[in-house]
Amino acid sequence: MRLFLFSFLVALFAAFALASAPTKQIVVTYEDPNTPQSVIDAAMQAIKDAGGVITHEYNLFKGFAAKASEKAIEVVKTAGDKYIPIIEDDIVYTTQDA
Repeated sequence: MRLFLFSFLVALFAAFALASAPTKQIVVTYEDPNTPQSVIDAAMQAIKDAGGVITHEYNLFKGFAAKASEKAIEVVKTAGDKYIPIIEDDIVYTTQDA
């Protein structure tokens, strides 16, 4: 019984620790029109592997939107050598005063 309770508490603590990692909403784009899809797929997989979520894949330009931790963002930033990603905060722009 004690082992079960201890295991349960450790699992609960681990879940809270992972859930508490702050995430940012970002947009990742690639300026080079010759960027291969495999580069974009690798960046999306890196975000998923770090616990992030892909929220949208763009078709009009090469890129995607995601919710990711700072760690995941750093992985994507440093992974590009020939095809450098542009990573921006995903915010709403308006043309009118709010």
